[in-house]
Formats: sequence, C-alpha cells, structure tokens
Amino acid sequence: MDCVLPPSLQRRDQRAKGEQYVRGLLTVEGRKSMRSIATLIGGSAAEQSMHHFISASTWDWKPVREALAHYLHRTAAPRAWVVQPLAIPKLGDRSVGVESPTGGAAAGPVAGQYAHGVWFASEELSVPVNWRLFLSNRWTEDPARRRRAGIPAEVISETREECAAASVLEAMRTWQVPARPVVFDVAGAGFRRLITGFDAASVPLLARTGALTVLEVAEPSLPGYGAGPLAVRHILESVKGLRRPVEWTDHRTGRRRTSLVVAVPVTLPEDGHRGAGRLAPPAASRDRRPLLVVGEWQDPKLPPAHIWLTGMTRVPVHELLHLTKLGGRVAHDAGTVGGRVGLRDFEGRSFDGWHRHMTLASVAHAVTVLSRGARATASVYAAPPRRFSGVRPGRRPVRSRCGGSGAAAAPAGPQGAAWSPAIHRRGVR
Repeated sequence: MDCVLPPSLQRRDQRAKGEQYVRGLLTVEGRKSMRSIATLIGGSAAEQSMHHFISASTWDWKPVREALAHYLHRTAAPRAWVVQPLAIPKLGDRSVGVESPTGGAAAGPVAGQYAHGVWFASEELSVPVNWRLFLSNRWTEDPARRRRAGIPAEVISETREECAAASVLEAMRTWQVPARPVVFDVAGAGFRRLITGFDAASVPLLARTGALTVLEVAEPSLPGYGAGPLAVRHILESVKGLRRPVEWTDHRTGRRRTSLVVAVPVTLPEDGHRGAGRLAPPAASRDRRPLLVVGEWQDPKLPPAHIWLTGMTRVPVHELLHLTKLGGRVAHDAGTVGGRVGLRDFEGRSFDGWHRHMTLASVAHAVTVLSRGARATASVYAAPPRRFSGVRPGRRPVRSRCGGSGAAAAPAGPQGAAWSPAIHRRGVR
C-alpha cells in the first residue's frame, strides 16, 4: 500500500485517509459501506470525514491508478492487459450510471451500473488498474442528473464498445508503462474499429469475436481461399481436421485441461461488403493486414466454444490460447478477491466518488493478491527440492504448437513482430 499511495496522494491527510479506507476494505467483514469502514477509526464524525474524502475531496484518482500500474510492472510482471465488463447490481436508480432492466439496449438483465475494468494479468494473479463507467444518454443528456452526480463536462455519451476500448487506450496513451498485448474480452465488439485505435497505440490486440463475423481466408493451401468473405463459423468448420490439442489451466479449479485449437490466416473483408455488419468502417478502403482467427473447441462434437481475432501472427497458437485464458484469471479474481475488497459495494451517488472507491478497492485487491503470492513463494522455498525428469524446473511440456494452419503459416505483421510472450518471459524488453 505504501508503494502506491504516498507518491500519488501528495497531502499527508489524504494519504492517511487513503490508508484507512484501504485498510477498511481489507478488514471489514461483509459489505464495505462508509459506516462499516468508519467504525475502524470511530464514530459518526469519522463516517462524515470518510464520506467527504471519497465523494467530495479534491484528490485525483488517475495518478493513483498509474502508480499502481507501475508498481505491478516492477513486482508482478504481468503478461497482458485484460479488458472485461463488470456489472454492479443496484436497488435504486440514483447512483451515477444506473440503468433499469427496461432501459433498452443500454440496460442489462437487472438494474445497476455497467463498467469496464482494465486488469494487469498473468497466470498467477490479476489486478484492476483502470476503470471506466458506462454512461448512456439518460445520464449525459440530462442536465439535472449530470449536476446531481457531478459528471464532468468532458464526459460524453458513448457505446459500450467505445467505453471498453477507451478504458485501456486512455491508460496506454498517458501512462509511461511498458507495452503488453491487450486481451479484449468483450462480446460484440467490431474488430476493424478496434484495431485502428490499437494500431495507433502500437499495442497488439487479441479480441473475442463471434461466429457470424465475416472474414476472408488468406492462406492459399486452406479451404475457402479465393471464395471471398465467409462467416467465421464456416471457415473454422472447414479446417476442423487441422485442430491440435493444447493444455491450459482452468483458473476456477486450478486443474489442467485440454482444448482442440486451430488458427487460420485471414484478412478483413472489403469495406461495405454485405454481411460485414459492425465490422464495416465509414472509410472505403480495403484493409489487407494479416490476421489470425483462433478457434477453440472444448467438445470436438460441438461448435467452437471461443473464437478470437488477432494481429499477432508470429506468436505460436498455444501461446495465443494461454493469453485468452487470462480472461478466466480475471473473472475468477473479480468474483473472489474483488468481492472481498468491495469492488461492487460503493453506496454513494457521485461520479468522482465511484471512481475514488474503485481506485482504492483496486489497491486493496493488489495488496490481497500480492500478499497471497508472497505466502505461496515462501511455502515453495520452505519445501524440500523436487527432482524432475526430462523437464526443466518450473516448466511444463507443450503438447502441440498447433501446426498445419497455425501462426507459422501466416504472413508476418508489424504487431506479431513487436511482441512475443516467450520473449517476455525471458526478461527481454
């Protein structure tokens, strides 16, 4: 905690309040309300003071988040940024950003807030480092609601896709942290618009996509080459015979599992093609950048369980699959650790208050998982050494590199050449 708060909270009283709030998030049982946190330091006056610190103080949460990201890079060596949505159920309708279940496309199945979190993730842990709250026209175009919630004038309405992309691009453009690939674990996003923004930031992108996404096969030796735009489900169905087994870790159970995986070199279809749907951009140029579509089957008799699209054409397919599984690491930690440190517990109504709470809850989350990792490391060093036969300590054999239609067959792209998980693990920057 001391490595994050002092450099980013300049006033001594604010640092003290921040440490008290984080300590409350870590120690209070049950829901992390202002009142329950204030009981640690005493009385109604403490509750009023804490409420002012979160909802009406002047400290900026952005430097705290950047400091947290730098600290994680120094101590935890994250492999990727993972963008995932977070639904926060709410009973009332006065908290900033709340949508009712009858609010149309902007609303979810239950009333509540909808946010996107940016997480630094590795196989061992994940920590949220940035947040963006989705605000529909209901909030941005109602002067009374904006005034009550204290929504800044520069905050405008955006789609959920724009909100998700901005949550990570905002950080990458302003924070001085080393580049990592972005795992965009958000359903329904248009890849063409996404990749334009991430190309500008020089950051590789691995985005979840759907079976109806329209692409063109780019490898002459594969079925579908020259047939024009095809739905991904048809492309993957035609290359099922090239699937290879890849082992991965289920972060919910800690068990090793095996999926069948194939990667197909593809390009985006010509702009404006019928059926391209959300992939079609406003410009009328043909984009021929090399891409891979990655299909994963957990049951070989069913359609692919997950489909991803990426410009990292030089990264081996088993490495790409392992990157996609970082989304499972994030989902697991958000549900367990995130629940314990109060990611969904803010009871205030203001825009600034929500962001300050989420920032300090992220610090509490980092304290929890890094402490857990330190305890695990201590237990490993305390244990007697084990002998391995044929395998280097700390490494598992890779069952397959998914040859045939894998990354090796794809043409090299600028993103694929810029970053490799294997290079990162060797410590080369």
